[in-house]
Amino acid sequence: MPSPRKTSKSPGRPKGRGRNKSPSRTKTKSRSRSRSAGRKPKPTVSEVEVESIKAVVKKSPGRRKSKSPSRVAKDVILTKQTVTSAVYSSVLTSSSASSSSSAAAAAVQERPSITPVRSSLRMLPRKEEQKSEVSYRRQQVNSESASNVRATPAKEQQPRVESKKPHYEFMGPVGAFLLLFLLPLTAYYVNLTCSKGKCSVLELPKLSKKVITSLFEVEAALIFLGWFFFQAFLAVLPVGRVIEGQPLKSGGRLQYRCNGFFALVVSLLLLATAVYFECPMTKVIDKFIPLLTSAIIFSFILSIFLYVKSRYASPSKLAPGGNTGNVIYDFFIGRELNPRIGPLDLKFFCELRPGLIGWVVLDWLMVVKAYQETGTVSPNLALVTLFQTLYVADALWFEDAILTTMDIIHDGFGFMLAFGDLAWVPFLYCLQPRFILENKFVLPWYCLAPIVLLKGLGYVIFRLSNLQKNRFRNDPKHPAVAGLETIPTPTNKRLLVSGWWGLCRKPNYLGDLIMALSWSLTTGFGQILPYFYPIYFLVLLIHRERRDSEQCRKKYGASWDQYCQRVKYRIFPYIY
Repeated sequence: MPSPRKTSKSPGRPKGRGRNKSPSRTKTKSRSRSRSAGRKPKPTVSEVEVESIKAVVKKSPGRRKSKSPSRVAKDVILTKQTVTSAVYSSVLTSSSASSSSSAAAAAVQERPSITPVRSSLRMLPRKEEQKSEVSYRRQQVNSESASNVRATPAKEQQPRVESKKPHYEFMGPVGAFLLLFLLPLTAYYVNLTCSKGKCSVLELPKLSKKVITSLFEVEAALIFLGWFFFQAFLAVLPVGRVIEGQPLKSGGRLQYRCNGFFALVVSLLLLATAVYFECPMTKVIDKFIPLLTSAIIFSFILSIFLYVKSRYASPSKLAPGGNTGNVIYDFFIGRELNPRIGPLDLKFFCELRPGLIGWVVLDWLMVVKAYQETGTVSPNLALVTLFQTLYVADALWFEDAILTTMDIIHDGFGFMLAFGDLAWVPFLYCLQPRFILENKFVLPWYCLAPIVLLKGLGYVIFRLSNLQKNRFRNDPKHPAVAGLETIPTPTNKRLLVSGWWGLCRKPNYLGDLIMALSWSLTTGFGQILPYFYPIYFLVLLIHRERRDSEQCRKKYGASWDQYCQRVKYRIFPYIY
């Protein structure tokens, strides 16, 4: 017999057990009925479930007629769990197309009430009934949680459909094919037009048989190859810091030996030693055009080697934009992102070593040649040589900064970069010293003073903006950049919108262009061709800024749009 209870509010208590109904008991029941009258009726289980539950309670054939109350409770709980699982399975099946929250809500609405179950447990003791109710509620909560977990990933793991159409730049394959010829022809045109006694853009160079036959010389080719491999030898020496590059899409980071400034110092010391011992070093200037031809031919050969090598590289090592399937375009842009031969990273090496250092060596050889011919050196020739030497020395001193540029991170190594690094940079960037040397042009000191100030202004903007950017990337908590205002991005990076980078989006480009203009001002205003470098550089940087902006828009999304609203000007504040 169940033990007597202190209260009679339970709906499962039998109505009469030989006791008289007291007024207080009747009053209590009436209050209970009045409270339940205002409540919404609880949803009940289906008839199938009720019949299943009753079947457990009844005696089973072939078994003893009586069961212990705890055994009956366990059977009822197991049966309820089975029926409940069936109910929830049907709910999940019928609502698979809806969201996870809708599925969970539907399951809760169709949850069977425990009231009929409790009426079936009237024969159980009160404690066993409470345990059964608690176990049933706990099982329903677990079932609801499981339904939420199952429904959520089904919506989130939808396959993304991405367009496989290749993205072309530089007017696509047609533009790449034309540039394969236009870039070398431009280098020839500028250097042949600006020669002794003439430098007019309107005067076409005369291509006589003597000029054509002198375009290539074996001695010049050997000089170029010796210079290239000498710089490669300096690059692999265990001197200088080893810096890790940016994370690769295949995982990990590449290591780079940064000893470019060491290579510059060694090269200039060897040049000074050779001049001191009166070695015929100015022969290099006499073979300027054949050396240009050797650089162009070597660029094509190197690009062919890089393309063939990339055909055997794994897909994870290919550049994002150089794997379109079009042979001409991929040859021009470059397929492999970081081609290496042993410890030598070819793209990183060519970006800063043979071309940049070769540019400075050509400048100083022109100074030596001018002194040998006249016994003096014009102040503007010395000044522009110092300007460009400082520029290259700065780039090599902060050599690791190039590891965050678009050339290293995004572009493959193909003809575009190979020709630009080995032929375009050294043989076109020295146009101002060559013009001064060939035309014996001299500027007085009072004209050079404002040029020095302009150069200083450009260098300050260029260097301080780059320092601020690199310092913020490496150590955002540094006192010099900790107070700068930023915009967060989905990639957990932040975009600077104050300091130098609040004036315009590319303040380093602005400083670069100011320095380029100061170099050409040393040639006066008589000819436009010596201003080829700042004009070309302006077009190049505008194009690079737009390419970089497009990449950042894809990478940062709405954060980049917000950044562009805050920093409206691209390169020139209040102008562009």
